[in-house]
Amino acid sequence: MSAWVLLTLIFCLLRPAAVQGQAPGDEQMRPARSAAQVNAQTPSGGPTAEPVEEIVVVGTRARPRTVIESVVPIDVISSDDLVGQGEADIADRLRTVLPSYNVNAQPVGDAARIVRPAGLRGLAPDHTLVLVNGRRRHRSAIITWLGGGVADGAQGPDISVIPSIALRQVEVLRDGASAQYGSDAIAGVLNFLIRDDTSGSSWELRTGRFLAGDGGTYTVSGNLGLPYGQEGFANLSVEYGNTDDTSRSVQRADAAALVSSGNAHVADPAQIWGSPQIDDNFKFWGNFGRVFDTVQLYGHTNYARRRVTGGFFFRNPNTRAGVFSVDAGKTLLIGDALDARDGILDGSAGCPQVPVANGVPRQEDLTRILSDPNCFSFQERFPGGFTPRFGGELADASVVGGLRGQSSAGMVWDAHFSLGSNAVDFFIFNTVNASLGPSTPIDFDPGLYRQQDIGIGLDLSYAVNERIHVAGGGEWREEDFKIGLGQRESWEIGPYAPQGFSAGSNGFPGFSPIAAGQWDRGNYALYGDVELRGDSGRWTAAAAVRFEDFDNFGATTNGKLAGRYQLTQAWALRGSASSGFRAPTPGQQNAFNVSTRYDVQLMELVNDGIIPSTSRVAELRGGRLLEPERSINYSLGTVVAGEALSFSADYFRIDLSDRLALTQSFALNPEEVESLIAEGVTSARNLQSFRFFTNDFDTTTQGIDLVATYRPASLGGGTTFSLLYNYTDTDVTQFNPDVVDDERIRQLQEATPGTRWNLTAHHGLGRWRVLGRLSYYDDWYDWRDARVYSGEHLFDLEASYPFGESAALSIGVQNLFDNRPEENPNAAAAGNRYSAYAPFNYNGAFYYFRIHYNRAWRSGNGSIVP
Repeated sequence: MSAWVLLTLIFCLLRPAAVQGQAPGDEQMRPARSAAQVNAQTPSGGPTAEPVEEIVVVGTRARPRTVIESVVPIDVISSDDLVGQGEADIADRLRTVLPSYNVNAQPVGDAARIVRPAGLRGLAPDHTLVLVNGRRRHRSAIITWLGGGVADGAQGPDISVIPSIALRQVEVLRDGASAQYGSDAIAGVLNFLIRDDTSGSSWELRTGRFLAGDGGTYTVSGNLGLPYGQEGFANLSVEYGNTDDTSRSVQRADAAALVSSGNAHVADPAQIWGSPQIDDNFKFWGNFGRVFDTVQLYGHTNYARRRVTGGFFFRNPNTRAGVFSVDAGKTLLIGDALDARDGILDGSAGCPQVPVANGVPRQEDLTRILSDPNCFSFQERFPGGFTPRFGGELADASVVGGLRGQSSAGMVWDAHFSLGSNAVDFFIFNTVNASLGPSTPIDFDPGLYRQQDIGIGLDLSYAVNERIHVAGGGEWREEDFKIGLGQRESWEIGPYAPQGFSAGSNGFPGFSPIAAGQWDRGNYALYGDVELRGDSGRWTAAAAVRFEDFDNFGATTNGKLAGRYQLTQAWALRGSASSGFRAPTPGQQNAFNVSTRYDVQLMELVNDGIIPSTSRVAELRGGRLLEPERSINYSLGTVVAGEALSFSADYFRIDLSDRLALTQSFALNPEEVESLIAEGVTSARNLQSFRFFTNDFDTTTQGIDLVATYRPASLGGGTTFSLLYNYTDTDVTQFNPDVVDDERIRQLQEATPGTRWNLTAHHGLGRWRVLGRLSYYDDWYDWRDARVYSGEHLFDLEASYPFGESAALSIGVQNLFDNRPEENPNAAAAGNRYSAYAPFNYNGAFYYFRIHYNRAWRSGNGSIVP
């Protein structure tokens, strides 16, 4: 951490700029705004300024243009759209205002609760490229092992470290863009633009809780704009908050049976399904820029941390394999200390068998066990069973910067670098390494994941004339993934393992010396593009090509063609065709993981292992060296822009081949178990099955996006209606049945809603501002419960009132009518009242209030600057 703080301080002394009105090269930043633009700002909830055209920079290397003028579909989400919600996480706020964006709560999902998977258009999180100020954002360290099917195995960036108060706007490019930006830009691009105000400050307090009385949260955030020389800025944002966990559980049937049989030690509920607890959620961002003569220095930096804690599955004190029993609860698993000491299984201590009848161990035998120092059962420590608590401490940091200038011939050049790191130090407590017997600790440090990305690049951009613009450049990047060694007790195979006791911290075994390691991959890229405009300005055509070479995959070349034609002053057509790719990450190539899941067919917990595709065991089931995914993207749309109404409709199709995802689960045989132990999976004897990454299937994803905005003149211009609609359908078109089974296919095709839309109204009532939003989520398939859940409507309402010129109070409720997902008819089996993969927040109605203060400063010449 200290190194990052030092880098941040050094960079603060140098910091960023942007050339006014200049169009930079690759992945450009918007220039610093003028005083007139800054003066147009109002505090949230205050009077609304006249609507202005939304300027975007993503998707082109020529001059910035409006959304309507773009040759490809782009959405702009303003800071007001993001701030005017009750959710604490930026990912949840994007889901509310972006129908093609999917993210869920992850009530029980291993590390996916620490960095929740989110994606566009029904594809995986790492099929969407994330930029900040036009620069590629580094990946998260988390690989989503349990992601509802679509996100299984994905490793995308963590956008939750970005506070909404730091954002000026978010640009969503809904088109393939690998030929422009490189790997991952298959479903689209999210570009987060950080505020660049040169003066003023804003502060916000937000707090709320669910109608059920839990999930209380608060955040305090602030933004400060400072001048940096005469033509520069330094904009700083900070946020701190905490969020309590929730419970939407029912008592499990097996736990209820234990209670009814007289076991008074079982908790109610024994297992909690709900949102995790988030502590010390701190975020800092800085955005800087300054002009030195004819050269501008620019950049941004961030540091974030948080601690996330959630629950795992309940371990039944009579039946949990490898801890309490080895025969599904017919008898208790009894440890023999003398056999463990001598390493000979001859029953030296003479420990009696303890049968279990009607959920109750035979008490005279159990009493004898508990009184004999050479015999033991984990019922002595956990008579009511136990539920492990799992989580991680996340730290995220980045420094991005560059120099930009223009030659005497008009060539704009931009030399830049980036360094980003995301690390998660895992923890698990209230569990055991059963193979260590009575000496096992109950708190473990299983180790860590760390992702580090570094990149440098040079971009060149040249406007030949008003009609022709050309650009080119190159970059080099390196990704580094590390698995950090866990404490010895978290992975050790203890002396009681030969007696049937499981090894490793139960629920999340630690990383052994063989499993731990560090892997990297470098690549370089060269790109070029050209954009042409007709004499009359009625048509625009663009072409791009990108060559990229990876250390261990070889080279790939991708291209894109796009165009727009203005049929009338208000009506235009646009379309594009492109090829794309996504390279497997070093983490996906090398990581080990063990997850516990509830098998609805077996009606019990099973342990699944995830192993590298090049493991000897994986190779026996078709595993091989991973290859890049490849895509062909098409889009065709129309845009209508009038005085009061704007409308766009776009069809898209994504043909994705050699798609990378986790296989079906394969049962392990004894020989494979021993092979995995030799490869570093010390808990392999407790695994029922394993999976690995594969390229063995293809998909076609297609759909329609509709966007409409209407400002009726009859209502005085103070009312705005907006409609956003998305329909997405995914079909698996080719697969290897030996690797991908029918269940995996159904997950990929049905795990996310096929249709989503929302209708939003903003209305002014004097000084009051009122927002109403109706959202719809279509059906989805939950593989945990093996059923399809029906869709649901949600309604949000917020009212804001300004106090003076600087402050505003907002009161709102998300999901006003407390609509919940359809209840799970088999909830008592695992305790989940609702689907674990509901596409919206299953916690119900959430009430919140927000106080926003925007301070006006007096500038040096005496004018008021908000």
